[in-house]
Amino acid sequence: MNLRRYLVLILLLVIVYHVNAQQAPAATTRSIVLKNITLIDGTGAAPKKKVSLVLEGDRIKKILAPGAPAPANARVIDGTGKTVMPSMVNGHGHLGLLKGNKAGPENYSQSNIIRQLKKYESFGISQVLSLGTDREIIFPLRNASQHGQLPGATFYTAGYGLAAKDGTPPAAFADKALRPQTPEEAVKAIQQLAALKVDFVKMWVDGDSTQPRLQPAVYEAAIAEAHKQGLRVAAHVYYLEDARRLVAAGVDVLAHSIRDKEVDAAIINDIKAKGTYYIPTLCIDDFNFAYADQPEWLNDSLFKASLEPGVWEMLISADYKKQQQDDPNRQKKINAFHTAQRNLHKLDSAGVKIVMGTDSGAQPVRAQGFSEHLELQLMTEAGMTPLKVLTAATRNGAQMLHIDSDYGTLQPGKKADFIVLSGDPSQDIRNTRKIVEVWRGGKKLAK
Repeated sequence: MNLRRYLVLILLLVIVYHVNAQQAPAATTRSIVLKNITLIDGTGAAPKKKVSLVLEGDRIKKILAPGAPAPANARVIDGTGKTVMPSMVNGHGHLGLLKGNKAGPENYSQSNIIRQLKKYESFGISQVLSLGTDREIIFPLRNASQHGQLPGATFYTAGYGLAAKDGTPPAAFADKALRPQTPEEAVKAIQQLAALKVDFVKMWVDGDSTQPRLQPAVYEAAIAEAHKQGLRVAAHVYYLEDARRLVAAGVDVLAHSIRDKEVDAAIINDIKAKGTYYIPTLCIDDFNFAYADQPEWLNDSLFKASLEPGVWEMLISADYKKQQQDDPNRQKKINAFHTAQRNLHKLDSAGVKIVMGTDSGAQPVRAQGFSEHLELQLMTEAGMTPLKVLTAATRNGAQMLHIDSDYGTLQPGKKADFIVLSGDPSQDIRNTRKIVEVWRGGKKLAK
């Protein structure tokens, strides 16, 4: 055979190979079926008993009724006695600040952020919004995280929050915070954040009478410019009158409870009419005074596992307990917590959209992971039903972050991100702590 005929033959073989490859059926992904589970889907619907969750690739393919056969060749996992719920969304957290019993920008590093993202994920929190204490390295890390190129929970960032000059939070804690003093400076600050493509804007609008505060004209200009730039705004609040003015100005999220007074009909109606999200962060108020006594979760193994090294020893020390007992503001803090509980009950009962958030990661006592599970318990103790609390921690958080097309509920077509539990949290919310497995993108995470 001469060279020319040989080359023609090779060309024909290549053509035949490609034609056959195009006509051959595509390889099918083997389905995974979690059989006979109790499913809490995150929509607020009652748990579905003895159903089967069918996964294909990184998504939920379908939900099978009790007794329905699994797809052919599927890998079947018996989930009898297990409850499956969506992975949770923490609508208010902080990254990179905690290390040991200290919190501050000196701890901020890529390795520390990734370590904390892994911790969140291991506790069943798959999405976290970091609100306003981040530094320059956060932006490439955020991009990698949202493209699935970083381990641990996926995160979103407000970058550098807006605060009053010499006000809350102190510069030593939030050294990159932007501190506009005029409406014009506020507009420029928002434009700077927009150029960084932040996922949210964070503002601190509180502080006691001894501290400078972000003035209404400044934060109103910031909110208006943020909306012009297509950005949403979350505000750190404490006082009712601040919340009233912020809601009137169009703030998208109240990132803490109103704690100085009980909410009235006017603010309830305004929050509901504007569609403002409300994040109660009850656990931070509980942490403010609980350690003076013996909280029932102090010796919980999950709580201990969530703490940074050395923090548990600090919490159980006689010196720390006495410091908490002798706190001159202790009763004020207790009153603020109970006011926050009553306000949550009123707002939830009125139909305001509640999102779970914890402010975890900002202080050593606000442990990343356990704080989120404790927050669910405190929300039920405030009067919300367990199912509504679970919806606040899943669907509502995903809606607030505009990621609900993929996350927040367990429905066909959504990402297969969920927690497998050995108890039903719709019966006892503390059962969210009974984590058997965490799944992300259709794969069980190694413990």
